[in-house]
Order: sequence, then C-alpha cells, then structure tokens
Amino acid sequence: MKAKESKSTFTSDKTSLLDLLSSIHTGEIQLPDFQRGWIWDDEHIRDLLESISLSYPIGTIMLLQTGGEGVRFRPLKIDGAPDPEQEPVYLILDGQQRLTSLYQAVFSDQVVTTKDARKKPIKRWYYMDMRTALQPNADRNEAILSLPEERQVTSFRREVEQDYSSRDKEYAACLFPLNRVFDSADWRWGFNAHWKHDPERGELFDNFEKEVIDRFKSYLVPVIIVKKQTPKEAVCQVFEKVNTGGVTLTVFELLTASFAADDFVLRDDWASRINRLKQKKVLAGTQSTDFLQGIALLVTYAKRLEALKRGEPEETAPGISCKRKEILRLTIDAYQSWADRLEEGFLRAARLLHRQKIFDTRDLPYRTQVVPLAAILAWLGGRSEPDGVQTRLAQWYWCGVLGELYGSAVESRFARDLPEGVAWVSDDGPLPKSVDDSNFVPNRLYTLRTRNSAAYKGIHALLMRNGCLDFRTGQEIEEQFYFSDDKVDIHHIFPRDWCDSRRVDAGRCDCIVNKTPIAATTNRMIGGNAPSAYIAGVQQSAAIAESRMDAILRSHFIDPASIRADDFDGFFQARETALLSLIEQAMGKPVMRETVSPDLQVEDDYEGKEAEQEETS
Repeated sequence: MKAKESKSTFTSDKTSLLDLLSSIHTGEIQLPDFQRGWIWDDEHIRDLLESISLSYPIGTIMLLQTGGEGVRFRPLKIDGAPDPEQEPVYLILDGQQRLTSLYQAVFSDQVVTTKDARKKPIKRWYYMDMRTALQPNADRNEAILSLPEERQVTSFRREVEQDYSSRDKEYAACLFPLNRVFDSADWRWGFNAHWKHDPERGELFDNFEKEVIDRFKSYLVPVIIVKKQTPKEAVCQVFEKVNTGGVTLTVFELLTASFAADDFVLRDDWASRINRLKQKKVLAGTQSTDFLQGIALLVTYAKRLEALKRGEPEETAPGISCKRKEILRLTIDAYQSWADRLEEGFLRAARLLHRQKIFDTRDLPYRTQVVPLAAILAWLGGRSEPDGVQTRLAQWYWCGVLGELYGSAVESRFARDLPEGVAWVSDDGPLPKSVDDSNFVPNRLYTLRTRNSAAYKGIHALLMRNGCLDFRTGQEIEEQFYFSDDKVDIHHIFPRDWCDSRRVDAGRCDCIVNKTPIAATTNRMIGGNAPSAYIAGVQQSAAIAESRMDAILRSHFIDPASIRADDFDGFFQARETALLSLIEQAMGKPVMRETVSPDLQVEDDYEGKEAEQEETS
C-alpha cells in the first residue's frame, strides 16, 4: 500500500479488500496497542459478509502511517494473524472490528472467535450456500451459514443432523467455505472432481464465482491514511472522533501505548503506585489521570522556571499546564524524573487531609483538588513540613472546598495553584488566586443537603476537626471512625419525622445546619423522637451527667438550652451563626453576614458520580 502525497494531514483513496487483508497477514497493517479487543458478534459478521458479497459499502477505514517522530505507538497484530515478520507501515485507527472480522472469516485458516446473541463466546466457520445465493429473490443473508467449530449441526440431544466436517461433505452440500474466497481454484477443482465434472454443477460454480467470489476479489474499500507527521494529540483526537465502539479512550491508555513503544509499561508502574497510595483510605479513589495531571504540572512548571532563569521573557516562556495535550507530550524521562516525588506528594497530601479530619475517599470533598495539593507538596518536599507552611496549605485547601472552586473546568486553576501555592507558602509570596477568589455565601448553608456538595462534606470534616463528640459514648468522632465498627455519618439533629409533624420547612430541616456527625448506633436511639426526649434517653442509658451532655452538645455547636426545649428556631439561628464562624476560621477570611432566605435554591455540585444516599433519621 502506498499513500498519495498531499499537503494535508491525510490522504484518501480506495484500496482492494485483498490488499488490506494481505497487509494484515504480513504485519504491514497492525493495531496501536490502545485499541480494545474486537467485539463483533456472529450476526454482525454475517451482515458484513453479506454486504461485501453484494458489493454494498461497509464504510471507510482509517489508518495511521508509522515512522513519525511525534507519534510512536507499540503495535499489536490483529487477532488471528501470524506473528509479524516486519514493523507495521500502518496502524488501524478506525475499522478494527470490520477488518478483524473479515480477516478471520475470509482470509485465515483458523476458526473465527466471536459471540452469540447472548454475548456467549463461540467459535464459527462461515460458508455460503451456492444454490441459495444464486436464487433471484433469495435473501443473501440466508445463504450465509455460520457453523460450529466441528462443522456439524446437532440437535438438542447432541445428535448430528448435518455434517460438513470434510471437503467431500462440503462439495456434496454445495457449501463454499468463505475463507477460500481469495484462493478458490483448489476448492473448485475438488468440487468438480466430486461431481465428476457434471456440467450443471460446473455452471453453478461459474455463476457463483461471478456473482459472489469476484465481488470479494474486486471489492474496494475507502481508506483514509493519516500522515506520520500528524501530532500525537491530533491522532488521538481523530481516533476518539471516529471510534464507534462506545468505550471512551483515556489519556492514560494513550500514553501507555506511546510509552510501550520504548518498552516502558506505564500500566504496571501505575498499578504498583496506586497499590501503595490506596493504603491511605483517603487516596483510594485516586485515578491514573490524576497522577498524570500532577506529572504534567511539575514538568511544565520546571520548564518554565528554567526558561525564566535563562532570561526568557515571561510572556514567551513555556506555560504551566496539565491539559490533555500536555499530558500526551510527556516523555518517559520526564515521567520517571517526577513520578516518585509526586507519589510522595500524594502521601504528604493524605497526611495533611488526615489532620483536617478527612480520612476516607467517601468524605473527600474534591478528589480533583488533591492533584494541585500533591504537586505543591511534591515540589516543596521537606520544605512543606514546618507548621507555618502546613497552616497556609490548610487555608488554601479550605478556601477551595468551601468556596466550591474545584467542581469543573479545573485544569487552568491547577496551573495557577502550583506556582502561586509554592510562592505563597514557602516564600511569602502574594495570596493565591484560589484563596482570593473563594467566597462562602451564608445562603449556601440552606442548600447544602447531601454528600454531592463539596462544602457539605467539608463542614462535616470541620466539625470533626473541632473535636465534636459522639452523643452516646462521649468519644471524639475521629476515634469512633478509627476504632469502632459503628459507622459515622451526617444525620439530623432535629429528626425529620419531628420536623414534619411540626411543619418545619423541609429546606431548613434537611440542610447542613440541622445535621452533624453521629454514629449509627446513636442515630438509631434518636429515631424520630423530639430532641428533649432523645437527649434525656441518651443521658440515662449512657449514665451521662447533664453538664457533660451539655459539653458534648456544644462540641457540635448545638445550644443545649434550645435543644432541650425543642426550640428549633432558637437552635437553628445559634448554630447557623456558629457554623459561619467555623467556616471563617477555616478560610481565614470573613463571610459577609446578612439576613438570608432559606428559600434560595442552589444546585448541589457533582463530581461526575451518582448521588450517594445518606442515612437519615
């Protein structure tokens, strides 16, 4: 195959099906190793064979020309093809399933591995009933037979009803094996010999050859060839645009394929790192893309600093980025130079999060915010340990959480966070934009109702950081979390049933002001009872003195007098004020106090996952 020269990034032409399949057989055409295994089922294969036998179009094939410096992927042979004796000239970007199906069904001597309608793996040989295929009004699809590996059709009792397991039996049934379509002379000789050169059978084959075999031999496939000079990120974008398999290709898989060309197995490297990171529960949800974003931030930050050090003007120095394009530009050397330091940065981030009383990935407000945090800590290394640095990092973190800055479109913010964060916490630089941008509107307290909100999880953690105690045991909720099987979650203080019976506004009842961390056992004791009743019951069952119970309630910013009097309005107003003070303390900046309306509706932010159902009393 030869691509026609053009100034564009691709060429377009028609290539014979025989040339395409022959190139697959020799290894001239292979797959990039980010392609998934082919998944076409038996019905799709029969439909494809029908289309070609009738000279119907089967769509365009897209190939990538190899040999470019910017695009290097490890090749993989097509399923069923022999081990290649040469490096590929082209890699398949679009058309893998069609070419694999056709290669196995009409070119290979091996049985085709496919699936039935129930997705059960099966092995099949494909035949054409010559007589049915030539009937004027017959459905061509009905002429295509899909036979089991043993080439026998059996009843449900496993009795053989039709047997085509030998050449003579094929000849007798006038069933042509489609894997002989490009090399039919030997089969035709045997067919004629079996029928003792009967003229009628000879004419049958002549007509079949004209109407079916010749259509396969002359079939032309539209082929687009993407030139080797095309940048890697463009190639990957093209692949995703044309990929109709329904499975999103991640940047990690693309980079894995690129690194594999130099015998570096990124997937194995990441597997070992995530196994170590997952030992910290708060990092259990870390994704491979998170890690690659961190690497890209560090690599581009280092390049920018080097350029500035050489005297290059700021406006022309390389930018800091962790966008997809920048990740795809990473080299193995760049990855390896930063991977260990970034892994340590993630572990340092876990320790900082633990100090903020965020222990589990379920309670992590933003998974995305851990990326710039880990990058800052990776860059600083041991310089991140002094108390003053940790205090500023905590302030930056809480400004991001409570200001709800990391829900979407975060790559540009990451690019600012790294240099601004490093300068602020270690060199007393200007206030980072993420701190300056952050703002908590008091109205938001009324709309924080579920775990979908980062700020909702954040206030949960702040209450634990403040040392809130379990109502029943008097232990810090942190200890309950670590040393008990009693699950801790965010539950109502004034139970929902009680609020409903008193017609308390549902928005105020279900918002974070009326919720606090409570152990599951304690929450079951609360039930739907009035606060005055359940507080008295907990005191009695746990032998807690009233003064001690009051201290426990205050650790949650609950006014003891209001709750003992079942005064929802008094409780709500006092706790709202206390929570706003807690938020101000964490963010290191004032919240604009004003009269607010609980009717304001603000959508909870999502991080791309389904809403988690919280346990409510």
